[in-house]
Amino acid sequence: MKLELPEMKQNKDHIEQIVCECLLSRARILNRILTGIYDDELRSYGLKATQLNLLVLIARVGPVRRIDIGKRLHLDPSTLTRNLKIMLTNGWIEELIDGEDGRGSPLQVTAKGRDLLSQIVPSWRKAQDRARKLIGDEGETLLKRLAANKFGLPSG
Repeated sequence: MKLELPEMKQNKDHIEQIVCECLLSRARILNRILTGIYDDELRSYGLKATQLNLLVLIARVGPVRRIDIGKRLHLDPSTLTRNLKIMLTNGWIEELIDGEDGRGSPLQVTAKGRDLLSQIVPSWRKAQDRARKLIGDEGETLLKRLAANKFGLPSG
């Protein structure tokens, strides 16, 4: 027979509480699943979901500085730099030289980037449909409402 010390029981209780209630773990799992859906649909274009978000933002508000992109999308500098480097190398975006150091140079979408955005629409719509099927109408409504109310994102 296995004896359980009070501390071990309490530790198990804490673990069970985290397993059953943690909002972060649920959000991260959902994020990975949804990202996988979009990555799968966009793969043939050499574009990842993370880069799509950046490309759309830069196309919508550009020219825009890196620091403003990071703030709007809540991205850490290393993640942002890594993805922007790929996008610059692929010619989807370009830096506008403004006489400051490179970090301050605004970015804008190139003609190649705009063409890519036009080309990916059918695949993006497929990803949207797959995501909607996964989370359902109620999940979609909740997700859009949360993003609009808490982060000022358009609710569509």
